[in-house]
Amino acid sequence: MPPGFLCSCVDERIPPVPQYVLRGGGYHAEVTKLGAALRVLRHGERDLVASWPVDGPIPHYSGTLLAPWPNRVARGRYGFDGETFEVPVNELERGHALHGLVAFADWELVELIDEDDHGFARLSHTIEPTPGYPFRLALQVRYTLNAGGLATTLTAENIGVRRAPYGCGPHPWLIADGGPEGGWRLDLPAERVLRVDDVLIPTTLEPVDGTPFDFRSPRPLADTVIDEAFTGLTAGPDGLSRARLDGERGSVQIAWDAAAMPWVQVCTGTGFGHRGIAVEPMTCPPDAFNTGTDLVVLDPGGKHEVTWTISAV
Repeated sequence: MPPGFLCSCVDERIPPVPQYVLRGGGYHAEVTKLGAALRVLRHGERDLVASWPVDGPIPHYSGTLLAPWPNRVARGRYGFDGETFEVPVNELERGHALHGLVAFADWELVELIDEDDHGFARLSHTIEPTPGYPFRLALQVRYTLNAGGLATTLTAENIGVRRAPYGCGPHPWLIADGGPEGGWRLDLPAERVLRVDDVLIPTTLEPVDGTPFDFRSPRPLADTVIDEAFTGLTAGPDGLSRARLDGERGSVQIAWDAAAMPWVQVCTGTGFGHRGIAVEPMTCPPDAFNTGTDLVVLDPGGKHEVTWTISAV
């Protein structure tokens, strides 16, 4: 068995789901072949993201990669280059196509390094043309773990013959500490929030001033219910935006380039019964395949790349 490789063999009749182990800088991470998902991220003995059993299933898209669109395509229908397409509706209660096409796909391990001071894994997956998404994209994800945390880089290349609509983002459920989520303080440097209707399709973009969605000064989440996208992100001197959750005994943050990912979805998971707060940097807002807002269009041969980093604070 290769170094850094972990599998579960609970039932020999069921093929184990490969897990790829990374260690470095006091961190421990595990990535699964299914969805190239981040299943485990710890700093010391402290969990930084919600996990799930080694053989799955993956709950609430926890740790998955969202492409070729993040969030929703309303009713699974969209228009592009004068044509109308329909992708499978997988959010049955609301009637939408949720979180792209690769979150539960098998990804192939290309490279794995697990050493004392750093870990590295690279996985790949090809989106093949279908009637609803007749475009061919080659995806690669790189996980790099060191003392600065876990950096994830997702690259998409259009290897088809026609230009393709595209968007992406991650779906980590962040954990500040062992206390209840309502006691965690959220620091979110966003000036505007995209309000949604009762089936979570965008309606209006509004300032956060004077609303329950203003977390520009860190404050407890308390009983605030959030499942909205935010934009108007403030960046630090290094050009990165940072969202942070502070608990009484620890903090976690996710950092990204807001010029490349100008949106971030936050979901408190109210009613899910799932641990953590989802903080999801995105290249575009929900339903961008229909609105065109910040939609990436990849010409044949074109590439797109984004990076985000999760770390203990």
